[in-house]
Amino acid sequence: MKKTISVLVAMLLGLMGTYAWAGSAREDTVDRLQMSVEVLHAIMASPDRGIPEEVLSNAKCIVVVPHLVKGGFIFGGKHGRGVASCRTSDGWSAPAFVSVGGGSWGLQIGVEGVDLVMLVMNEQGFQHLLADKFQLSGEGSAAAGPVGRHASAGTDWKMNTEILTYSRSKGLFAGITLEGAVVEQDNDSTRAIYGKRMSFRTILSGKATAPRSTEAFMEAVSHASQKAAIAEADEKK
Repeated sequence: MKKTISVLVAMLLGLMGTYAWAGSAREDTVDRLQMSVEVLHAIMASPDRGIPEEVLSNAKCIVVVPHLVKGGFIFGGKHGRGVASCRTSDGWSAPAFVSVGGGSWGLQIGVEGVDLVMLVMNEQGFQHLLADKFQLSGEGSAAAGPVGRHASAGTDWKMNTEILTYSRSKGLFAGITLEGAVVEQDNDSTRAIYGKRMSFRTILSGKATAPRSTEAFMEAVSHASQKAAIAEADEKK
């Protein structure tokens, strides 16, 4: 009898621990979504000091990894978590959750509130992102992105670069090189939001429905891309 009670108590404690982990993981992921929304709003609010309109309007995917230093990105193992969305025939895909870590960084930042933005610019970069795990400047070519209202005519972002990378600190965006950094799916966050494991390919190709908790992020992505496209069109008139 005592043994049976001990087993039941152990099972109950295990279930409580599982529910507590799930709740904590979901809260952390929802917070990360909100921080990513704030980064996207910052892109729209500072066109002269941010990502060029024509770059953003031509991006196939947007990846936001907010508050890297607070997550121990520079000083605690070089690791951060973020959110990605890609263009589909029906608009932007539901968000996929990413983990970025390792590699050598072209810009060392020692302040809090550093954000990373990666823009996938062509089909090759899109296919690498769908692979669930790839290495920047290994399987996928990446370069520091141009900054300002307009991209310089001398840059080759329209031609060969698969992914353009940016850092944001104190409201300012700057190009950053991420040689050797590994981008992979954040399975814990995926399960916390979708309730099960789903592949990058399923989510980013538009085959998943965006959960209600991701609506603000989806609206921010759509708004940012639309605003950039309108600004680019007006400039060409």
